[in-house]
Amino acid sequence: MKKTNDRFELHRADCREVLRELPENSIDLIATDPPYFIHGMGDDWSDKKLQQGKKKGHTVGGLPVGMKFDPEQGLRLERFMTELGNEASRVLKPGAFFLAFSQPRLTHRMAIALENAGFEIRDLLIWEHQGGQGKAFSQGHFVDRMDVSEGRKKTIKQKLGGRKTPQLRPKFESIILAQKPKTGTFVENYLKWETGLVNLEFDPQPTTVFRYDKPRKEKTIDHMTVKPVDLMKKLIEVFCAPGQIVLDPFLGSGTTGVAAAQAGRRFVGIELERRYFTMAKSRISNAYERKKT
Repeated sequence: MKKTNDRFELHRADCREVLRELPENSIDLIATDPPYFIHGMGDDWSDKKLQQGKKKGHTVGGLPVGMKFDPEQGLRLERFMTELGNEASRVLKPGAFFLAFSQPRLTHRMAIALENAGFEIRDLLIWEHQGGQGKAFSQGHFVDRMDVSEGRKKTIKQKLGGRKTPQLRPKFESIILAQKPKTGTFVENYLKWETGLVNLEFDPQPTTVFRYDKPRKEKTIDHMTVKPVDLMKKLIEVFCAPGQIVLDPFLGSGTTGVAAAQAGRRFVGIELERRYFTMAKSRISNAYERKKT
């Protein structure tokens, strides 16, 4: 399924298939929040499976679904993102940027994958927010299930002293700034492709930290990892020029498309999940309609 006009184009499909159909050197910026290959859900990742796991409230190895430290999780992500990165590099213009959100413990795998695909890792940006839910788990309930005497359980709990699993309350997300290799000098590349340089007019001495609160949950936006529109708009304004084309291959609820509309850019979005595609289509269509007036 595809919805398109002269300002935006939306596809409900596997992003790898759509990317293969896009012309080379046709995209000015990729900004996206890829899946993280949640533990126990295989390579056919979907938010629906994660939601089902959360509703059941089950754990994997004493941790909630998605928090088990499995080395294969990162390796699957690296393989997937290397494959996607190869096509992303083909469709991006020389010098164009790829912004990839990532969990801190998987950022290195994401960066390696993009390097495998030929990108240059330019920087690591930070989205700092007001803080998420605490994830550290106390161990008392596991001690209660141990096959030992009550006295021994009491001794073990005293020994643990209230210590918890090593997950501190998250207060940031990392954003990998990758760049497709430019042709010639920065000036030569920009004159030919209008990519590779950043717009810092809003702040002559910016930092790599972008501070935006997490968006409030809305009944009409049922997605687990929604990003602030203002954050995505700022990133788009910095890393591509007005009128250029922004691509998000993991569209989710459509925030990147809404931000592209507000920033006066064209947009291509791809989403596999039907309910998210429907949500994104409505939000993005409305955003571009409002931009007209």
